[in-house]
Formats: sequence, C-alpha cells, structure tokens
Amino acid sequence: MNILITGGTGLIGSTLIKKLGDEHSFTVISRNEANAKQTLGAHTNVLGSVADIKDIGVYDAVINLAGEPIADKRWTDTQKNIICDSRWDITTQLVAKINSSDNPPKTFISGSAIGFYGRQGEKVVTEDTSPHKEFTHDLCEKWESIATGVNSDKTRVAILRTGVVLAENGGALEKMALPFKLGLGGSLGSGRQYLSWIHLDDMVNAIEFLLNNENCSGPFNLTAPEPVTNKMFSKQLAKTLSRPCLFFVPNFVMKIAMGESSTMLLEGQNVIPDKLIKAGYSFTYPTVSSALSAIYR
Repeated sequence: MNILITGGTGLIGSTLIKKLGDEHSFTVISRNEANAKQTLGAHTNVLGSVADIKDIGVYDAVINLAGEPIADKRWTDTQKNIICDSRWDITTQLVAKINSSDNPPKTFISGSAIGFYGRQGEKVVTEDTSPHKEFTHDLCEKWESIATGVNSDKTRVAILRTGVVLAENGGALEKMALPFKLGLGGSLGSGRQYLSWIHLDDMVNAIEFLLNNENCSGPFNLTAPEPVTNKMFSKQLAKTLSRPCLFFVPNFVMKIAMGESSTMLLEGQNVIPDKLIKAGYSFTYPTVSSALSAIYR
C-alpha cells in the first residue's frame, strides 16, 4: 500500500513505519522535514503540510495520529486550545482533501483516545458505553466527528480510541517507571482507579489489523483485554523492576502538581477492546505482567 501518515515521528507512528516499511511505502506529514528524514530514514517521503498534498487519491490509506501530547503540561486555557487545535485542524484538512478527491483513499484511520468516555469509575467500558461529559470527552467527540465527516461511500473510517501505550523508551511508562527505578515507587491516589493500557507492539499490530480488514469501521478501543487498578499496576511494575512498592501519592499532591489533568490518573477507566476482539484480533500481550516482562526483559 501507499500510505499517508500524520504523527509519523511519534512513538506509535515511527514504530508502525519501522514495522511496515518494507511492505508498504509511507509519506509522512511533518512540519520539521529534516528531523522526520533523520528519524525515519531517507526511504520515507516527507511533506511539510497537508497543503503540500497534490493528489490524496494516490494513497491507498491515510493514518492520522497527529496531536499535542495531552498530559505533558498543565491544562491552562491556552494549553487546552493547543491540544484541541493540534488534532481538529489537521483532521479537518485531511477530510477536506479526501472528500474533494475523485478517487479518494479506500481507508482512513484516525486517532482518538479512551478519554472519549470521561470518568467511569469501576464500570466496564465498551465502545457502546455512554460518555461522561468533561474536557477529554469534548476533545475526542469533536475529533471523531470531524474524522467521520469523510464520505463513507468511498472511504472506510476506523477510529482508534487509544489507552495508555506501554513502551520502554518514550510514552507514559518511561515517566511512570522512574520513581520505581529510584526505589520511590508506589500507587497514585486511592490506587483503586483503573488503568487501561496497551503494549506498543499490540498498538501497532492492531492498526495493521484494522488497515487490512475491510469490514472494520467505526470506533475501536485500543486497550489490552485486562485493565488493572493503579495499585495492581504499581505492584507489578515494582516486581518486574525488582524494586519496592512502598509509597503512595495522595490525591491533593497530584492535583497541586498537575491541576485538572490529574483527573486522568486519579479517576481512570476500565476499558476493554470489545469490538477488536470480536473482529478477530489476538493480543500478543493480554496481561500487564506479560507486557512489562517483555519490555524490561
């Protein structure tokens, strides 16, 4: 396939290109073209913006993964606008290009997140669960709405509602593991809140699965089938790293440090990949113990 991808220099995008680069050809949209070439290799085509696409119809598929990291900074009004615009604007541009093409790509895979559901407590969450209205839901709802504005008669649309992606280098785990490596690890808040996670390999393999399966459309939860509480995750991470799990960070400390964004870590969601499993995807790392052991072996 000839594939156009945004967010190609990020953790997920770069891993996907590395895995599929010998089988498919990729064109990456990146504002920093030199860095993209250096990161991804000279064999990857790079465009500076969506406006540089002369004919989007030459691509068999478009994979849209671009977006400002959601948890790296406090959610000031300015930062919220940056988070939203970084997702909404490029998705709007891609959809406009696809809809104006006489021969559009057959597949459009666009990012989202389990933040779509908002806080859900311990309740099991599937793709059919009604969301709780809050910032992350509003962000993802509009992001998905823009993506599904593609003319579905010509282009199949699949939405990636992604959980916490686990990888040794980069992503959330790198930050989460640091206090454990220093012997200062422990749970956050009550520890009872759920963490819905997915190993990077399964994330990439699931995207490939959706890319190749023409019957797969609509939203898919990209999370492992066995979410765990924060306390369970912390104990397993400590065990894998052969470190103690003795401490805990109270809610008020997290709220002072992170502000409103702390709700993502203190509330949590018990999300399962119902549609992905029913479609026939088989997870390489279905349990957190297998995922962490593979990462730190």
